Amino acid sequence: MSVSTPGAAATPSNGGSGRRLIVTADDFGLSAAVNAAVIDAHLNGILTAASLMVAGAAADAAVALAHAQPSLAVGLHVVLVDGKPFLPPERIPDLVGPGGLFRNDLAKVGASIFFRPKVAAQVAAEVEAQFQAFRATGLKLDHVNAHKHYHLHPTVGRILLDAARRHGARAMRVPVEPADVIRAVTPQADLGLHRVTGPWAKLLRAKVRRAGLAAPDQVLGLAWTGAVTVEKLRGALARLPPGITEIYLHPAVSDDVPGGAPGYRYRDELAALLDPEVNALAAAFPRGGFRDLPITLE
Repeated sequence: MSVSTPGAAATPSNGGSGRRLIVTADDFGLSAAVNAAVIDAHLNGILTAASLMVAGAAADAAVALAHAQPSLAVGLHVVLVDGKPFLPPERIPDLVGPGGLFRNDLAKVGASIFFRPKVAAQVAAEVEAQFQAFRATGLKLDHVNAHKHYHLHPTVGRILLDAARRHGARAMRVPVEPADVIRAVTPQADLGLHRVTGPWAKLLRAKVRRAGLAAPDQVLGLAWTGAVTVEKLRGALARLPPGITEIYLHPAVSDDVPGGAPGYRYRDELAALLDPEVNALAAAFPRGGFRDLPITLE
């Protein structure tokens, strides 16, 4: 992927010297506390985009807020594990547990999706329902990503990419995280997950771009999930790599988020987005959603 001025001819991607920034809040619509933080961080901080959970308890309120703030780029946060489905549980029996929520045993459900066509068909039905629900909001679909990055699963990734193309998505998040930035900012960070997800993420990024969608050159937030503090965000912005970088966070006005992740530092992540020094550092870069950045594809 390369970056060009609007109307300019596409040029081969060579990493580029330009630096452009997308700052995204996930779980928009999960709760009122998340929704309030998204709007505050967009109006008063560096947040430029949000990823909507269409089956979230506060999804309708999130949609209304998004319509009132058209400068906020909104995409779809597809949920297939550890959350609430959009379809009735009886439509997707192999994906849900006794309480009607998605299963949390990611490895076992992943194996079922890969080896059992009927389970993959349930995934496809749920994904389509979530895309249809987003379309019904009347919001422009800026991007697509998946809760827990579950689209790194090859079957899920194929289904999600097919749906994204059919529904006119502009871009998909692929969590290729620059380990050198993480090590420079937090030398003690455990990068073991990168060794697992890295090859799959790079493979998915190639597929996404071949399919005609944009993918960021790099994504920050995986190693710091639920704990993107002021210091980490300052450090990342001071070392922003060339190309388009997406930084994702999970802000909320309270650490007690119904349906949220235990131990996440929701308020600290909101504080990071609002920090004056963070705002000053981010002001050096063109920012927006994928719809706002002049992206040309490989």
